[in-house]
Amino acid sequence: MNKIRHWAESCLADKAKGVFVLLAVASLIVLVAGSFGAGMSGDDEIHNVHAAHVYDFYRTLGKDKTAAVVTDQYNLPLYGQVVDNFAYALARWSGIDDVMQVRHTVNTICGWLAMLFTALIAFRLSGRKWLPAILTFLLFVFSPRFVGHSFNDLKDVNLVTFMAMGLFYMVVFLQDFPKVKVSTMVMLAVSIGLAMAVRVGGLILIAYFGFFGLLRWFFLSREGRLDGLSKGAAFGRLVKYGLLTAAGGYLLCVSLWPYAMQRPIGNVLGALSSMNAFSISIRQLFEGSMAMSDTLPWYYTPKFIFMTIPVAVIAGALIYLFTGWGKNNRFFTFFLLFCFAFPVCWIIYTKANVYGGWRHSMFCYPTLVVMAGLGFYSLHTRFVKPVLRWGSGVALPVVLLAGPAFHMFANHPYEYVYFNELAGGVKNAYGKYELDYYYHSTRKATEWVMANADVSRLKPGEKFKVATWHTSSVGYYLRKDTAHFRPVFSRIYQMGNNDWDYAVFTITGMNPDWIKNKKMFPPVNTVHVEKVSGVPVCIVLERVDRNDLYGYQAMRAGKTDSAKMFFRRALQANPYNEQALENLSELYLNRNDADSAFALASFWVENVPSNISALSLLAQACFAKGDISGALSVSGRIKKVSPDDISGYWLAAHCHLREQDLQSALDELLALVEIRPYAPAYDLMAQIYQAAGQTQAASQCRQIADRLR
Repeated sequence: MNKIRHWAESCLADKAKGVFVLLAVASLIVLVAGSFGAGMSGDDEIHNVHAAHVYDFYRTLGKDKTAAVVTDQYNLPLYGQVVDNFAYALARWSGIDDVMQVRHTVNTICGWLAMLFTALIAFRLSGRKWLPAILTFLLFVFSPRFVGHSFNDLKDVNLVTFMAMGLFYMVVFLQDFPKVKVSTMVMLAVSIGLAMAVRVGGLILIAYFGFFGLLRWFFLSREGRLDGLSKGAAFGRLVKYGLLTAAGGYLLCVSLWPYAMQRPIGNVLGALSSMNAFSISIRQLFEGSMAMSDTLPWYYTPKFIFMTIPVAVIAGALIYLFTGWGKNNRFFTFFLLFCFAFPVCWIIYTKANVYGGWRHSMFCYPTLVVMAGLGFYSLHTRFVKPVLRWGSGVALPVVLLAGPAFHMFANHPYEYVYFNELAGGVKNAYGKYELDYYYHSTRKATEWVMANADVSRLKPGEKFKVATWHTSSVGYYLRKDTAHFRPVFSRIYQMGNNDWDYAVFTITGMNPDWIKNKKMFPPVNTVHVEKVSGVPVCIVLERVDRNDLYGYQAMRAGKTDSAKMFFRRALQANPYNEQALENLSELYLNRNDADSAFALASFWVENVPSNISALSLLAQACFAKGDISGALSVSGRIKKVSPDDISGYWLAAHCHLREQDLQSALDELLALVEIRPYAPAYDLMAQIYQAAGQTQAASQCRQIADRLR
């Protein structure tokens, strides 16, 4: 009690400290309250399921090894996900049914801790001044991307938290060396262990610790500031303290991670390479074009960072780069700059498969915010006149944060869908970059369906079918009324072929030409739109016409004439019904009515120039009409729009074969199989080689085709 009273008295005596405490407490309350409106992330469900397996692993004292065994279909044991596991256990022990809200609240608190430890880094590096801590905290709490992720991203945010915590205690260690408190080493070890127990990438804290520890020893030795110790003695102390701290962190990580417990060294180190083996390439919208995540340009991560962090952070960090290199500051200026820049440079150098903005590198953000806070504080200390001191050092960052603050309060709970003033805001990013890439908006959209659907229309035992491609989140919120609703899976471009009553689709992954075409999007049967800064991020559709479904069913049953009739009716109701356009075009091609197929495909391409299905049908229609040059031209467009799509190469190969140009056809097929091994392509290559008298090459192609089948 005496310590608490002394701490409270110090807050009252030091006004800046009191302001910091009030700011921290108020922000915690607001952030936790905000988490109650947040939706699920794209990974919430799968990691909650794995948390249940981890719980069973410890409950059965390791007998249930589901959480510790990696299979071809299950790679989640590679994640320590310690906070997910804690949230699951907390929900289970407390008997709370809404486990997602427990996860989100716990994660929000962790996000707040990241802000707190980041501000404390600024406090230590400024010589224990509270104003730079306040500035740093403000810059972090009004960073919309991070705040939005803190509501439900238990993978990335928690790594940020324990990285910030680890960097704080690393700063304390380096400042105090060679006289380091045991408590500092313990807390640094805890930080390392928890960071690794979230993601194995937390190992980077050990690398940082070793690198900066050696640098610190070198500079202190050169300056003769070793508190009377010899260089050798100080080095020995550094090695001893470093090994004890790293070993403690490693042991904590292993005890919290079932997969690591099986082989404490092999599995931990192996997880680093194994994670790459499970990497998934995801189609992303970047700079107005769709591309697979493993083919994105090298500058994807740095560009996304500087488009989506507050301009205040960028300005403050730039100021610090000019003011932070004084003799007493240069070591820790390098420390901050390195911890931010190295992970980003490593992603670029290794051509890492990243997607979903820069969430995979979010753990490097705290040191950038510290640089920004210290940058503005350096302005505050450089001027004598109060107007200039407080204007440049405090008022300037507050003014620059007005935009992010307005965005956050106006667009809750979609704070993370943010692009700064340099990027032109969210409106300018629409159709150029992914917005709600983590599917937060499915919650409000699903709740809208439950609140507005007329359940009195339902017959006894009947339920509204709610279509979505993200069934885990939609299904979770539909659990509140399973008597009237059930989720069904559908991709938006296949929704015409599926049976549903309502549909919930985020715009993530949608063709940019489609969503920017106001005649086509939102579709005519849209009944609700979730928006951020005035642009849609999620749509709710109501099924008012089922002719596209009836046409598809008739087409599958071989009733071509009936199918045509239904598709024509569907297009009368909505001329831009893409599924009806696709299916009817295919029917025309199958019936050798190339002119009708050409007309429909041309109309579709005119409205959505980058739709691969539309372009493919147009190329096929040109081919069927005997217009080989036209078919080749459209095939070239396909390859340009989507270089990783094999249809352009496949169509071009057939065009060259029609013209008896075997070498050009072979070149197209060779390019195709470089993208994706495709048995029919090898079969066709075998025929070409056979016709050219190259029997050995033909035989090899047939063998490859047989292996692929």
